[in-house]
Amino acid sequence: MDIKSIHKVPRDTLEQLLAGIPFFKALKQMDASQFGLLIQASRLAFYAPGEMVLKKGEMDTWLYFLLKGRLAVYVDQPPHGDLVNYITPGEVFGDLAQLVGSPRTANVIADTSSRECMVLALDSTIFGLLTSTKPVTLQTKLAYYRNMAHNLRWKLEVYRSQHLQHDLANKHRQIKLYHGVKDTMEELLSLYEQSQALARLLLEWNQEFGSPNNKVVEPQNDNPLPLREESPQGH
Repeated sequence: MDIKSIHKVPRDTLEQLLAGIPFFKALKQMDASQFGLLIQASRLAFYAPGEMVLKKGEMDTWLYFLLKGRLAVYVDQPPHGDLVNYITPGEVFGDLAQLVGSPRTANVIADTSSRECMVLALDSTIFGLLTSTKPVTLQTKLAYYRNMAHNLRWKLEVYRSQHLQHDLANKHRQIKLYHGVKDTMEELLSLYEQSQALARLLLEWNQEFGSPNNKVVEPQNDNPLPLREESPQGH
C-alpha cells in the first residue's frame, strides 16, 4: 500500500476523480465548503493486485471510496474463502460494519485483474455525533442517509429477485419509509434507523449466499458516507 497526501494531488485532477463518486459530486454542487471539509479529512491509498485493503475483524475509523480498479470481497481468507461481491469505481465500502456497530465483516483485496487500485480514505470521525450539525451539516448527513437507505434497498431487492422463496426475501419491505417533514432532524434519525435495519439484513444475505457458486450482487455506484450514532459503537 502506498499512501499519498490529498494535498499532493492537483485540485482539478482530484475533482475529476471524485466526479465518479455520486455523493461527492452531489455535495460539491450542494455545498462547496462541505465538499472541501471532507476532502481535507481524506487521503489517497494505492494497492497492488492481490494486496489486502480491509481485513475481517479489524476496527478503525476510515471510510473508503474506490476511484480506480476493482476490489474483491471475501467472507473468509481470500482467495479460498467465499466471494461475496465486487467493488467497482464510485462505490463506498467499509461502511456496513460502522453502521451496525461491529468489526469489519469481510476481507477486501485488490482484484488480480486490476493493474492498480486507487482508493480515497476518509476519516469518519469528522462527522461526530449523529445529531451534531457542526462541522458536518444536517443537509450533508441527510444526503448521505437518503442515498444509503436507497442503495441498501436496491441491493436487497436484487437478492430478493434471485431467491423469491427465501425467508429473508420480503423482510426489507417491512422496514417503513419516512413520511414526515423533510430536511429535519426527525428525517435524519428515521433514515439512520432504516439504514441500520437494512444493513443487518444485507449482512445476513451476504453470509448465506456469499459463494462463488452463487451470482454475485453487482454494486450500484451511488453510495456515500456512513456516520456514527450518538452512543459509542464498534467499527
